[in-house]
Amino acid sequence: MRLALKHQIIMAPAAVLCLMTLLLGFLQFTYWDISVKRQKAKDLRTAFVALAEADMATQRMHGVVGFLAQAQFPDPRALEQIANLHRHLEMSIDRLQETGLTGTPSISLMRQSIVDLNPEHGMQLDQFNQTLKILHPLIMEQLTKLNEQRDDLSVLHREDIDTLVAETTFVSILVLGVAILVGILLSLAFARHILRRIKVLSDGAARITAGDFSPPPAPDKVRDELDGLAVSINQMTDQLIRVVAAEKLLEGAEEERRRIAMDIHDQTLADLSAVKRKLEHMRQEAPGNEDVTKIEVDLQRAMTNLRVVMDNLHPQTLDILGLPAATESFLEKTCEAPSSPEYHFLADDEVEALKLSRLTQVTLYRIIVEAVNNVMRHAHASQFEVGMGLRSGSLVITVEDNGRGFDPAPRLPDQVGGRGLHNIRERGRAIGAEVNWRSSRFSSGTRFELVLQIKDPDLSR
Repeated sequence: MRLALKHQIIMAPAAVLCLMTLLLGFLQFTYWDISVKRQKAKDLRTAFVALAEADMATQRMHGVVGFLAQAQFPDPRALEQIANLHRHLEMSIDRLQETGLTGTPSISLMRQSIVDLNPEHGMQLDQFNQTLKILHPLIMEQLTKLNEQRDDLSVLHREDIDTLVAETTFVSILVLGVAILVGILLSLAFARHILRRIKVLSDGAARITAGDFSPPPAPDKVRDELDGLAVSINQMTDQLIRVVAAEKLLEGAEEERRRIAMDIHDQTLADLSAVKRKLEHMRQEAPGNEDVTKIEVDLQRAMTNLRVVMDNLHPQTLDILGLPAATESFLEKTCEAPSSPEYHFLADDEVEALKLSRLTQVTLYRIIVEAVNNVMRHAHASQFEVGMGLRSGSLVITVEDNGRGFDPAPRLPDQVGGRGLHNIRERGRAIGAEVNWRSSRFSSGTRFELVLQIKDPDLSR
């Protein structure tokens, strides 16, 4: 299964990101363990402070109870001090219990001692002294245990920090190295694979540019973007082969037309001219011979028709005077009848200076002829204009009439009325020109426009 091109491109950075994510997860877990130990150290400090405060409260309470035992009368200030010390002792035991670092039996015994030392339940000094003697050793025992735990945790914490720094540094360097290595290897592997396929496409395009129109191999199934590009190049090559073949066929046909026209001019018309001269000689020897005169008229008509056929096959004015002059000559011949529509022909001086290939000139001429014939046959126009000019580096040819207009939508060639427009489109496509029809500037009618880029070196002589 082949990965898509975009997936191959992101594979290397994706692998590096995955390894970096694993590294971050490892670091997060390591620091989470340290955070747990730090919280435990904080609880130890809180418990140690609470036990220290409880120890101070019991010692002071023991001193106040001794003072009251020696006094003859109860001292209100001493009683108030015992109540305050009892409250502080109770708060300290509460904080100690919240840390959870002292066993349940010890907490229960401390709680019972606090209840027994509550002055609100009565002041029995002997009972107070007995309870304080039990509570003070218990607090000292817990202090000793917590102090040992704090010392052990402090040593372990320092060792853990050193170990953490060493482990994280080693793992970070290792993972970064592996990530970079994996990224480089994946990038090289996919890059070589992609570049190899691109080179095949590039070589195929270079062969096409050099004139070798053998299409590059196309994949059986499009799996990624490069396969789609290969299929597009293959289809483009096939289309180019058809276009070049059509252009060569058109060029060969035009060359054959030109040869036939020259043969007619050099041979057939020459023979007919010789026959005409003999007929003129016979008419001079027999002035009253009507058959000779009739044959001479028919022969002149045949020669005129042959000249029309020659001009249709290949206009000589196109080779001698160029496209504008040939177009103007055609318009004069076509519109010489009184019933023909009025025409206007406009051509920029720059058009005559263009160096167009013979095939391009002939194709443009035949497109103009077809467009003008469409106006004469179908438009029912009273006037039309033919224009040639340069616009933004392009040759623009227009044929515009004031006729009834038509729908220029493409139709099949075998449909009625579709052959002429189809021929114009195909001829324009053969030389790389764009053709279109739209509404005329007149109140009615059609405007035909052809645009040909002249900066293409293939169009120059």
